[in-house]
Amino acid sequence: MLDATAIGNIVREERKALGLRQAELAAASGVGVRFIVELERGKPTVQIGRVLAVLSALGCSIDISRPQ
Repeated sequence: MLDATAIGNIVREERKALGLRQAELAAASGVGVRFIVELERGKPTVQIGRVLAVLSALGCSIDISRPQ
């Protein structure tokens, strides 16, 4: 199960793999640099729309499954 820390790590790793600075990812995602910094640090947030925008800018996706 993904938590805020795991998502932050994925965002950081993908951003670095793409050679992007935090400011560049923020601009591509339509969010502020502070949001990227906090997201990468694993700060829990209820701003799921912004998280999804960042993941989309990195080419990542989230799969959600219903309980069996």
